[in-house]
Amino acid sequence: MSLPFLPARYDHVGSFLRPDYLLQARAQKAKGEINAEQLRAVEDKAITESVRFQESVGLKAITDGEFRRTYFHIDFLEQLGGVATDIPVSVLNPDGTQEPAPPAIRVVGTITHDKCIQGADYDFLKSQVSAGHTPKVTIPSPTMLHFRGGRGGISKTAYPELDPVFYDDVAKAYGDELRSLAAAGCNYVQMDDTNLAYLCDDKMREAARQRGDDPNELPHRYAAFINKVVAQKPAGMTLAMHLCRGNFKSHHFAAGNYEPVAEALLSEMDIDAYFLEYDDDRSGDFRPLRFLPKGKLVVLGLVTTKFGAMESKDSLKRRIDEAAKFAPMDQLALSPQCGFSSTVHGNNIAVEDQRNKLRLVIETAQEVWGDH
Repeated sequence: MSLPFLPARYDHVGSFLRPDYLLQARAQKAKGEINAEQLRAVEDKAITESVRFQESVGLKAITDGEFRRTYFHIDFLEQLGGVATDIPVSVLNPDGTQEPAPPAIRVVGTITHDKCIQGADYDFLKSQVSAGHTPKVTIPSPTMLHFRGGRGGISKTAYPELDPVFYDDVAKAYGDELRSLAAAGCNYVQMDDTNLAYLCDDKMREAARQRGDDPNELPHRYAAFINKVVAQKPAGMTLAMHLCRGNFKSHHFAAGNYEPVAEALLSEMDIDAYFLEYDDDRSGDFRPLRFLPKGKLVVLGLVTTKFGAMESKDSLKRRIDEAAKFAPMDQLALSPQCGFSSTVHGNNIAVEDQRNKLRLVIETAQEVWGDH
């Protein structure tokens, strides 16, 4: 059973556990013991190995594992003109330990696209990917520039009013990036968005209210915002979105059914494919999939990346059948729920478990939809 947009009925979100030698090189770079060029050579080696790993497992969509990033969003966003990051602070984990929080993102000037941010990285990835496979680029969603700080995180000097100029400027910057990638041969881009997923969580919705935003209105505003980006998507490019509820060292930060955002997400937003987290009860049931119109795909994130315990094929097949009660089977696919290492720190899962999880996804999808 063939499908539009995606290279296979099985896919993955993009990030993989970093090898120890790469982590050591990053630490050396932070101490000034090696330079940026030396670090990039180590990254190149690790990415080449990751590409071989992904192909050997059987994946068709291939990423660079996000091996050049510290965080899934900041490394990209801070390269846009008008964006600044603050010095990270420590946060208290549920187990009592302290970790550095990601630097806060602030919009301090007019948003511009001053260079192709992912261009060189894509060129290297493309050079390593074998025939019959599709290089995939992952970038953060543009909503990341608004949700975390709200109006207070965006300069009133640069943007006295947000609508429409701020949203138009960000969309233009993203459109320029997509056009640059398309010119390099890229035809598959995935945007990672925590914010729509966070708007499923009662505590996160209240936090948005405290920042002066209406959590009932935000999903529709964000759908219109994303559509400004989609309108600039080059012909022939697949644009997917992954909704993430948080993925830091096997911890999540949000829970809740997709119902509060489902109509805006699935019906109003002009995205080709949605990677939705459905690995446990915190994600709710499949009823929100009833809003999925014809011509779009939902990739069911049924296999957790947070823990090594393996799901059974039978349980995955039952859940796919449940989802198919609300969305047609030919508009569904399968993936892990999130990346294995959305930040450089990685989840608490073994490398071999990472391989086993991916094989489980591939084999289950092939048994459900056929060998595609």
